[in-house]
Amino acid sequence: MKQLQLAILSTPLLLVGASALAATTTDTFQVSATVLDACSVTAGDLAFGNVDLLSGTDVDATSSIEVTCSTGTAYDVGIGPGTADGATTSSRQMGDGGTGALDYALYSDGTRDTNWGDVVDTDTVAGTGDGGVQTLTVFGRVPSGQTGVAAGAYTDTVTVTVTY
Repeated sequence: MKQLQLAILSTPLLLVGASALAATTTDTFQVSATVLDACSVTAGDLAFGNVDLLSGTDVDATSSIEVTCSTGTAYDVGIGPGTADGATTSSRQMGDGGTGALDYALYSDGTRDTNWGDVVDTDTVAGTGDGGVQTLTVFGRVPSGQTGVAAGAYTDTVTVTVTY
């Protein structure tokens, strides 16, 4: 009889222990993030190469600007006037490090009719980000007829600005 009582007493203890481990409680928490409008830009150099100003022919070249903006972000890409004294976005000049200057222009279209400047909603190029790289072409021109420009190497540095 003692063995039977012992077996009966140990069974309820096992059931009580199993049901205590099966009890649970829960709670929840919120997960949040705010995705900001963001853009990045990379501009490639524009090289006109050798320019013969006596040929009577404009010298054209192109370059690329790569813009990456978060999806749905509206942006405008502007190109500044460069570093020459008195230069504007519609009257750019490369310098030779001295007093020499070589006129050039930057356009947003292949026909080279639309000047590319830096006034948002006026002479910039607008777009909307899609999360990937969007490539814009810069169309450059050194106009013919600059016969008074001395031979030499001419350079300028322009700033590309993405407003978003």
